[in-house]
Amino acid sequence: MPSIDVASHAETLETQSAANVLQWTWNTFGSDAAATSSFQTHSLPLLHLIATTVPELPVLFLDTGFHFPETLRFRDRVVEKLGLNLQVLKTRMGHDRFQEKHGQLHRRDPDLCCHLNKVKPLQRALAERSAWVAGIRRDQTAQRQDTPVLAGPDSVERYDVYKVCPIASWTEAQVERYRAEHDLPEHPLGDQGYASIGCAPCTQPVTSGDSRAGRWANHTKTECGLHFDTDPEESA
Repeated sequence: MPSIDVASHAETLETQSAANVLQWTWNTFGSDAAATSSFQTHSLPLLHLIATTVPELPVLFLDTGFHFPETLRFRDRVVEKLGLNLQVLKTRMGHDRFQEKHGQLHRRDPDLCCHLNKVKPLQRALAERSAWVAGIRRDQTAQRQDTPVLAGPDSVERYDVYKVCPIASWTEAQVERYRAEHDLPEHPLGDQGYASIGCAPCTQPVTSGDSRAGRWANHTKTECGLHFDTDPEESA
């Protein structure tokens, strides 16, 4: 893993365009970097930037086995349209065995369910890499409002990688403007009221102005654990 002066580079990258941040990431880490994407509507600008700037950058998709069929079809459509270097991550035991062992874990302990289906597979994938490119933005949630464009490995201890967030400073309006300028599609569930789309059992249409209000609607949970550790017990 290269040694990076995080503070100095973070200050510089903060003033750069998202495309320049991606190019810096590829120039610095090359194939030791990878992006993640949930393939939602708001994911499209970063995916388009990857395709047009650093098309060889791997894009990791966490296939929990609980996704809406519409999400999987949308993912495949976007990958084909943009020519992305997609890599699909799954649990080691597979979805069927996971359900046999854990049953309705998402109802009993959604933090643990996300940890096993998302965090653990990503930990294994990033163990072989030095940098993680993520599409989170500061305007999405209160927890994300201080997201830096570049963070060092000490800030994401579960992964031990540099974390790069090229569109951290973007607003929802900028996302929509970029989508319109580049004629990027909308997730098919968007017109049914789904503003933030995760796994089918834990996602509902939104009835408030909060785009993430439909995630884990019957729980206090607001994050899946990929970006902020939910610290679940693994002995369910």
